[in-house]
This record gives sequence, structure tokens and C-alpha cells, in this order.
Amino acid sequence: MKFKLYFFVTAILASHIGHTQDWKIFPYKPAGSVISFPADEGRHSAEPIEWWYTSGHLTATTSGKTYSFMLTYFYYPASIFDGFRILNITDDATGKFYQDTKPVNYTSLSTNHLDIHASVYHGGAETWSNKVDAANKLVPFEYSIKAASAATGLDLDCVSLKRPLILGDDGYLNQGMSNYTYYYSQTGNAVSGKLTLDGNTQDVTGISWIDRQYGNFNPMTGEKYEWFHLQLSNGMDVNLWNIFTATNTIPDNEKYRILTAYVNETSQYNTSDFQIERMAFNWMPDSVMCYSSKWRLTSAENKIDVTIITKNDNTEVQSPFRFYEGATTVSGTVNGKVVTGFGFAELLHSYANPHGTIKNPSGVYDVSQPVSWQLTNPDYGRPVTYDLEYSIDDKATFVSIASGITDTSYQWINPTVSNGDKIWFKITARSADDKLHGSFISASPSVVAMAGTDNKIKLFPNPVNDNLFLEPAFQMNNPVCRIIDGNGRVINVVKSNSVLNKIDVSYLYSGVYFLMIDFPGKQAVLKFIKK
Repeated sequence: MKFKLYFFVTAILASHIGHTQDWKIFPYKPAGSVISFPADEGRHSAEPIEWWYTSGHLTATTSGKTYSFMLTYFYYPASIFDGFRILNITDDATGKFYQDTKPVNYTSLSTNHLDIHASVYHGGAETWSNKVDAANKLVPFEYSIKAASAATGLDLDCVSLKRPLILGDDGYLNQGMSNYTYYYSQTGNAVSGKLTLDGNTQDVTGISWIDRQYGNFNPMTGEKYEWFHLQLSNGMDVNLWNIFTATNTIPDNEKYRILTAYVNETSQYNTSDFQIERMAFNWMPDSVMCYSSKWRLTSAENKIDVTIITKNDNTEVQSPFRFYEGATTVSGTVNGKVVTGFGFAELLHSYANPHGTIKNPSGVYDVSQPVSWQLTNPDYGRPVTYDLEYSIDDKATFVSIASGITDTSYQWINPTVSNGDKIWFKITARSADDKLHGSFISASPSVVAMAGTDNKIKLFPNPVNDNLFLEPAFQMNNPVCRIIDGNGRVINVVKSNSVLNKIDVSYLYSGVYFLMIDFPGKQAVLKFIKK
């Protein structure tokens, strides 16, 4: 079944060969673009950081087993090295992850076409180059790739079947707070050759994606991000970015969020008008990093509504920086028609368990007002729901009020508490799959204040201007009567050694207040309004 599925996707890509490919002639410069080929496939000596990236899905021609791979060469000088190379291969059936990151020196790094010759530290020589014909001329958009680790090896031929996808319309983007990048993708490539795992070499075919970036945007030192590529069964391809600010927001502009789509050979577009709902999360085995693992992507343009799911849990790279890089599956609809597909996710943004504080009540619980709270570590990419509980036995036990609340406030109707009870509230915030969750409790108890009277005492007039009268009058046991504002602060303590039936409130500002009166074994809390 997997073999048939991969063959189906490869057949769709191959169908593009029949279209006019005016771009398969060097030199080629897309209209309105700052990118040109083959020059911008090579090294840009004026840019501080640059990388050549490819990932894809392979099927063994004999066994039908499937694999995913990612290979990236970074130019980023450090110490005695010119950069580093990352090679990942995953066995889809077993989930076994082969990962190798090594420093490299480049024995050849052309500035006018793609010709990478890398000497891998404690390894061998690797290459990624434009193919040449019998006359030693470059073959446009065809490549040979050879890379290996102690346990793995790739020896692939790669042929681009679709014209390059230019991000940001012209290939230049401002990214994040203060960075820039030049960026293009080659979204559909047929690959064939050999894959070696643990000494076993197999013939393979498949599809791949190529990304090229150069500028000063640095994944090791810049803002954290999530990146996706999608290769869909209808021939559409999507390159998608989300960049997070230091406060875990994603501003609604091209610097922080961009979807670039290849629709067909004559149509591609960029938009920031899309939404992503994070539906599941995945903690790494050491519990340090937590990445999202399931997303719902929606966008009005072309009516995209697809779900993206990572194929394997633990394909994390830990050096020279920690990030998740792994294959995904895609399913959903585009323009109302069912699509499936494959892709990759590169995830640098880590999620945390939510925590927060209860804002109301504070000191007095006015049952006519909602309980409200706020997250103190909000995250754009981590939607949560809330469970609300209460305790009137000094936090010994908590009783559920409501669950699955989507707002940060809740009006408790007909609360099962009594006037004067000391109450604590507890909020538990949960991600959609409950992999992320955290609870927080009121900082201190609040006294329950029911509607304007209890069963023994009446206040009048209410609202009041100057004097508040109590009925019946009662003997004060000094001091037992306090005036409290809506924030739970004690405004005044009323003292008297005689019978009390009138309290002067003329000095109060207009607003909502509470009169708290001590009785043996309990308290009465009565609400009044100062005009």
C-alpha cells in the first residue's frame, strides 16, 4: 500500500514533464525576482550564513519499504571549520532514526552554480552538484548528491519537475524582528539512486524538496520558528513559516508568518492570511523540549483545510542546536476537493505547560460576578481549554464546576455555597491532547458574598448615599465589622461598644462594596452599592 501511494505521488510529479518547461534553460531568472539560476544556487560570499537543504521520501524498489531523509549543508564559519552538515534518515516502518551532524570544511564551494565538495570531520568526502552533460555543460535543475555517515549513505540523482517557487514574490524577505533572507524552493523533484542503512544498500526512487536560504537570518541565534513544506496530490505545494516573538506571539504580517504556494506552472502566490491550530504535542524523551505534532492549516485562498501530522515522534537533532526535523502526512481539502500528501516539519519552537493566576475573586467572592483568570505564559501556538473547581475545606478537596471552558472567565450560576463560606478556586489549563497541562489555585481564600442580604440581616437603602442601616440592629463585639471594596481590600473597620444599626459610608467613592460581619463560627457578607 505504501509503495502504491508513493508511486502515485511520483506519477503526479512526473506528469509535469509534459508541460512547457521554459525555465529549464540556464540562465533563468523568474519574472520580478532577485533570484537567478544557476548563479544563486552557489555560495554568496557577501552573506554571513547560508544553507542548502533537501528532504524527501524514498521507496525501495525491491522491498517496497519507505524512508524519509533530510540533508543540509551550512556555511557558517566557526573555529577551524567552514560550517556543518546534518544528515537524517528515518525508517518509516520501525521509526528508527539515523542522525549524524558533523563539522565540515568545503574543499570546493562554487559561487556561480551548485557545486559543494565537503570534507566531513572524522568522515569522508561528500558532494552536491549540478549535473553536467557530455560537453561538460551544466544540466539545468538536475543534481547528484552523495553523503554518508558511519551507518547510512545517500547516492541520489535529482531532477526538478516544477519551476522554482519564489518566496515573498521576489525572493527577498524580512524575517522576524531584524533579519533578512533570500529564499527560494524547488518543490517537486524526482529522485532515484541508492540508500544504505546499516551496511545494506537498496535501490530507491521517490520525491524530494529543495530549499535555499542565504542572508543573516540564523536558526541558531534568531527567533524560534516552525516551518513546513507540503506536497499535495493535486499538484499544489506549500511552503509555510511561523516565527515566534520573545513573548510567544506571531504578528500578523509577512515578517512573522507567510504561506507561499505553487499552484501550477503558471501560478504561485504569497499570503499571511492563514491560521494554524495546534492539535497535539510531543515531549522529547528527556522532557526538555516539547514540539507540536499535529496541526490544522486553514486559509481562505484556495480554501485550504488540511491536517498535518508528524510520522515519527523522536526525530530530533540536538547539535549544534536542538530542533525537530521529520516527515509528515497531509490530508484534507483544497477548494472543496479531497487531497492527500507528504511533507516535512522543522520545529524550533518549544511549548511549555501553561500556568497562570486567578484575577477574580480576590478577598470577596461576589457570586453575581464571573470567576476570571489569565495565563502568565500565553503562547500563540498553544490553544488551551480550562477546567474550573472550588474548595470550601481549605483546599483539602476540590469539586468540579465546569470543564472544557474556552474563555478566561466563567459565570457560576446557582453556586452550591453559602454566604460567608471561605472559598478557593482552582484552574487546570489543558492543550487539545492533554500533553500540556498545568493547574493554579487562588492565592488566598475569598469570602462568599450572596445577594444583598443573608437570612438574618438586611441593609438599606441600597444603593446608598450617606448612611447604611442594618436590620435588626445588633451588639458589636469590637471589632467585627469591615467594609471591603471590590478588589478585596479592607477600607474601614467599624468599631462600636454599643448597639449598632447605622454605618456612615459617605466618605466612600462610588462603586461596589461589601460589609463583612463576624458571627460565632461564620461570617455574613453583604453587598451594597455606593452612589
